[in-house]
Amino acid sequence: MAIRIVSDSTSDLSKEQIDRYGITILPLCIIMDGKSYYDWEEITPTEIYAWADANKTTPKTAAVTFEILEQRLTPMMEAGDDIIFIGISEDMSTTCNVVRMFADEHEYKRLFVINSENLSTGIGLQVLKAAEMAEAGSSTEEIVEAISAARGRVRASFIVDTLTYLARGGRCKATTAFLGNALKIHPMISVVDGKMGVAKKYRGNMISSMEHYMADLAEELNNAETKRVFITHSQGDPATVERARAFLSGMNRFEEICETKAGGVISSHCGPKTIGILYYVKE
Repeated sequence: MAIRIVSDSTSDLSKEQIDRYGITILPLCIIMDGKSYYDWEEITPTEIYAWADANKTTPKTAAVTFEILEQRLTPMMEAGDDIIFIGISEDMSTTCNVVRMFADEHEYKRLFVINSENLSTGIGLQVLKAAEMAEAGSSTEEIVEAISAARGRVRASFIVDTLTYLARGGRCKATTAFLGNALKIHPMISVVDGKMGVAKKYRGNMISSMEHYMADLAEELNNAETKRVFITHSQGDPATVERARAFLSGMNRFEEICETKAGGVISSHCGPKTIGILYYVKE
């Protein structure tokens, strides 16, 4: 029997991290022109942006399918493994519930579902912590308890470059997006209690907005866990990404500064050049 750590594609972990810990990823779906594509596996953010700009809309997204669950979880169940699934916030997707339904249908009692109450590498942080605990010899119950107890300490926020994609997805009015883009307004989107909301608004170019964003995070980052911090972006401008890295390096706190790229689901909703800093705060 093994402990298998599983997440969905919105966790935005790098291939190196996935391979290093043997993490299994379940792709969510991106729907364009009535056809469904598996996130990360059948379509890229570049293709999504091209389609979205050509059609002046955003793709629809959908939860993990039973077909994928059958393919990737059934061998684990047949081996008698314990499975810990850490998925996107239940306020954003039905994926966690679909996985629960799958476990119930198969009457498999050793599949544990954790609602991350987060997205992107706000999930990824929890997945890596779980994988490290499993590697260190913690029991399944210890891992589930620890990850569930600590999820409220994850901090996930992003600066959005353009409001166009938020408007196309119905998350802000078209007129608001038009004026916001004209005035160079870049909202800071934060995840709180599993829900996304606008925490602040910055005005100016992305480098300037990023400077203000990082200054606003500085105090909390000084109380962050030092194991790792993520810079996650959707085809972010290299200069902006490097500025974020230089800022975090200059703090001389973090053992790992991880850069990852957002997959199709996250990119569909936030648009290109979105960038965020994600981390755990200490207890």
